[in-house]
Amino acid sequence: MKGNQARIYLSNLEYNIRQIKNTVGAAKLCVSVKANAYGHGDIIIARKAVESGADYLAVSSPAEGRRLREAGIKEPVLLFGLSVPEMISETVAYNLTPFVCDTEYIDALNVSAGNCARLKKDGRPVSERGFPVHLKVDTGMGRIGCRPENAADLAAYINRCENLYLAGICTHLCVSDSLEPADIDYTQRQIRLFKESIEAVKKAGIKPGLCHCSASGGILMYPDAVFDMVRTGILIYGYFPSDQVKNAKKSFDLKPVMELCASVVSIKTVEKGESISYGRTWTAPKKTRIATIGIGYGDGLPRRLSPGLHVNIRGKNYPVVGRICMDQCMADIGLEDDIRRWDDAYIFGPQKNCCGADKLAEIAGTISYEILTGISARVPRIIVP
Repeated sequence: MKGNQARIYLSNLEYNIRQIKNTVGAAKLCVSVKANAYGHGDIIIARKAVESGADYLAVSSPAEGRRLREAGIKEPVLLFGLSVPEMISETVAYNLTPFVCDTEYIDALNVSAGNCARLKKDGRPVSERGFPVHLKVDTGMGRIGCRPENAADLAAYINRCENLYLAGICTHLCVSDSLEPADIDYTQRQIRLFKESIEAVKKAGIKPGLCHCSASGGILMYPDAVFDMVRTGILIYGYFPSDQVKNAKKSFDLKPVMELCASVVSIKTVEKGESISYGRTWTAPKKTRIATIGIGYGDGLPRRLSPGLHVNIRGKNYPVVGRICMDQCMADIGLEDDIRRWDDAYIFGPQKNCCGADKLAEIAGTISYEILTGISARVPRIIVP
């Protein structure tokens, strides 16, 4: 290996998607590729996800959607985030299906869709029905979305717009990855409110389109919330949304898609009492060898992982000692093992005896999502078929 690499195992991605599809049956599958596909590479992941059976893709911003379209990806792309006024025309031009939740935003999309000359930049004509939008209902997340009692009125408002039509209705579960009794009750309430919103739309004589509610936690914990489609992110990348879900669903097998590795760039012997790295936070308790590894927080390896992080070199784990630097970190490899300069050092991934991104998250006091999305763009993504 030459330098730092984030190796992307596409066969593991395909495996994880198959696991999810087996769980949700006939429901459509929307794969989230926002934030550069959780750090894995948006174009790479999007193409493989579609090849593996994804019906929809999802992004957070028009710029992310534009990248997919310019790469030739034609499949439906949901736009999770709300666009600022200057980007609404881009949302329409690149045929991204946005979430909407208020009349001002709906009006802006309607105007933009009318100005689009009924032709998208990817070459596909606008549907005769108009430009599709999904109505987002806030059942308890408290982020974006209309109140459940306003869903039917907004659905009717959308369908009165000359250039828009209601293609779906959705909500987001905020604690579906928790098994605490109060959180289970809260999630069940959210699902109930969503069902009531759908029924209100139907009673108003409006077809709600695709109904979708569950992300990764809901997929595994709430089979009654599958509806017409599920949206998955962290599961396809090989991790559970929480330890509680992981423990509850031990039979649900996942394979990490990313492997983060670096090279041992230097090995030196230090004597008892000598210190390592900034702040002298670690002092050698005895004579040992220190391997300097060419990866640091500038590559996405959080500084707060030391102490606690172990790296895997030649199948054995060694503790990272001293503070992690911007471009390097150091591991205590002892005096006995036959480790050599330029050996591979595995930070996390599917390798045997190597920890996962969820273990790093536990050490850092965060979640696996942040570890994965935090891997710097300067770390090359290397495809492993």
